[in-house]
Amino acid sequence: MDYVSALLPPVVMAAFFITLVVTIVKSQGGPNKAKEDAAVDAALSRAEATRQAGTDA
Repeated sequence: MDYVSALLPPVVMAAFFITLVVTIVKSQGGPNKAKEDAAVDAALSRAEATRQAGTDA
């Protein structure tokens, strides 16, 4: 019975991790992909502009 109690936590964590990965993969793309990509591009542009302004001063 000790082996069951020793194996249960890793099995539960593995199942949770697999569910998390599947959820993340399924949520990629779809109708909101363009909006998400635009938000990331805007954030990267702001960060690059801030970095460039900091080096110019």
